[in-house]
Amino acid sequence: MFGGIGMKEIVIVLLIALLLFGYRKLPEIGKALGQAISGFRKNISDGENSEKKDKDI
Repeated sequence: MFGGIGMKEIVIVLLIALLLFGYRKLPEIGKALGQAISGFRKNISDGENSEKKDKDI
């Protein structure tokens, strides 16, 4: 499925996360992770754009 990780492994990881953090913290953790990934992608694209501008100059 995802690089050799099957549905069974994903379910196990989610259950472990649920046990560690509880059902109340998981949405907060998911939101924070999503924002971190979004920020990372934005910085990567900004870096690529600045490299293109540097090459043009």
